[in-house]
Amino acid sequence: MTIPIVEGRALNAQQKKDLLNRLARVEGQLRGVQKLIALADAPSDCDAVAQQMAAARKALDRSFVQLLTTSIVNQTGNAADLDEAKKSAAHLAALLDKFA
Repeated sequence: MTIPIVEGRALNAQQKKDLLNRLARVEGQLRGVQKLIALADAPSDCDAVAQQMAAARKALDRSFVQLLTTSIVNQTGNAADLDEAKKSAAHLAALLDKFA
């Protein structure tokens, strides 16, 4: 399934494409984790599940950082004036504080 990419002010089309590709890889990792869990037999299989869960979590965290960094650059760089840039930066800093 291909999701149409809309050009916008928050992220440009290439940034959206990069982020969507990164999330598709995370989705694949999570499918792999589900398969590992379904096939787990020996106690040592939990090690592989834990390792893959940690990798997926790190990849998702990296996606979050990519979203915020590109948003900071775009939204402050495209601001009409310094006050708008400061408001955008403050809003994105609050998101970072709230969700990171």
